[in-house]
Amino acid sequence: MISNLVHRLKRPIGAAFVGALTTFAFSPYQIWPLAFFSVAALLLLIHGQSAKKSAWIGYAWGLGQFATGISWVHVSIDNFGGMPKIASLVLMTLLVGYLAIYSALFTGLLTRFAPNNDRTRFFIVAPALWLVCDWLRGWVMTGFPWLWLGYSQIDSPLASFAPIGGVELITLLIVISAAAISYAILHKHWLTLVIPATILATGFGLRNINWVTLNPESATKVALVQGNIEQELKWVPSQRWPTIMKYIDLTRQNWDADIIIWPEAAIPAFEFEISSFLANLDSNAKANHSAVITGVVNQDSQRRFYNSILSLGETSYGDYSYDLEKRYHKHHLLPFGEFVPFEEILRPIAPFFNLPMSSFSRGDFIQPNIDANGKQLAPALCYEIIFGEQVRENITDDTDFILTLSNDAWFGRSIGPLQHMEIARMRALEFGKPVIRSTNNGVTAVTDYKGNITAEIPQFETGVLRTKVTSTTGQTPYHGYGSWSLYLWVAVCAITGWRMRRTR
Repeated sequence: MISNLVHRLKRPIGAAFVGALTTFAFSPYQIWPLAFFSVAALLLLIHGQSAKKSAWIGYAWGLGQFATGISWVHVSIDNFGGMPKIASLVLMTLLVGYLAIYSALFTGLLTRFAPNNDRTRFFIVAPALWLVCDWLRGWVMTGFPWLWLGYSQIDSPLASFAPIGGVELITLLIVISAAAISYAILHKHWLTLVIPATILATGFGLRNINWVTLNPESATKVALVQGNIEQELKWVPSQRWPTIMKYIDLTRQNWDADIIIWPEAAIPAFEFEISSFLANLDSNAKANHSAVITGVVNQDSQRRFYNSILSLGETSYGDYSYDLEKRYHKHHLLPFGEFVPFEEILRPIAPFFNLPMSSFSRGDFIQPNIDANGKQLAPALCYEIIFGEQVRENITDDTDFILTLSNDAWFGRSIGPLQHMEIARMRALEFGKPVIRSTNNGVTAVTDYKGNITAEIPQFETGVLRTKVTSTTGQTPYHGYGSWSLYLWVAVCAITGWRMRRTR
């Protein structure tokens, strides 16, 4: 009986191990070939299995991937959730269990609708179905497209495909390559390995194509202030002015910069509470021919709260006034951190569901760029940088840089902030625009238009990152057309697979 149980669990346990290895393909490890190996191994593990067994194998793979890959979420729950350790672990288990559903959906549906291990299953149905499951994970309950496989390739030859079809195209190419590897192993058809070799070689070749043009005259001096404020002290009333004065002192030393940038919610107060201070900051910035951008929290006349970005000093907005129409308001809110789904049910259960600032309202999906000292910056607040389509829709022909403000202090010394930076680098590469990322305690960095980090300062230190950023002109194919070609490709694959199944 025990031996029978061990035999039945052998494949799911193997899948969980392989899924866990996927985490090492991403930052900070960046062993990018593991992404190919992981998917190929998953396809091999479901070979010859029923749809139900395949779904369980896929679920185990997802458990392995997310239990290791988003372990950083537990840091926030455990440190700031106000719950016993066992309760925080239960919540984390529920989150990982939910995310694993999508890999189970992939393997279960693949075996159900493409039971024969032929070319149709590997090269038509599997890649298309993987994308569909990724899209679902990036959309359901506002979406969580973290650890999409394509992000792991930011330093691999496949990164060159990002300006053409974004991170989703890279994910597609990983799955096609992995399918070719597994097909070659199962059928001893080694010529199939030409497919991943060709994809990698094409990626090398695409590196020589510049989709956009540097504009040397646009070089802008920026100073990114990393306050390194401890999260447990950030909203303590007695720490409000010490925190604000810390940012002021660091700013005063850098008035020669064209743009000075503070991180997300750098000011631990509602904007209406410190309007006179902001008016003075606006005047000082103007006097020094500089601009200051900062994250701030807001409340409108209907008592709705917003996570916002404010631009002061040399801007097109005129002298400072408390006008919420001249702010960027975060659209894509973090579940539980900034809003609580089913809050009538969940808020009474545990302090975790009543974290500070967990009742924000959404801004519009598309909003004007932020103006600062003559430069146009397409904003993405923290979590929003993982939503490529939203960033795409907010980049205009006049956009100089992509700006992302964040506070990853919630996640301590985990791998979460490093994965976050990896995603930001992908946005730069996709759109051919430098990314400026200002954070409370790191990773504070600037990338060029190819996603390479050109300047950064150490995590968990107080400091100011000073550098020059040069904008670009032109447009990448992905900026122009987004993912429509992939949607069309998936539709064609679905029709082809359905017709071939009916023929059989």
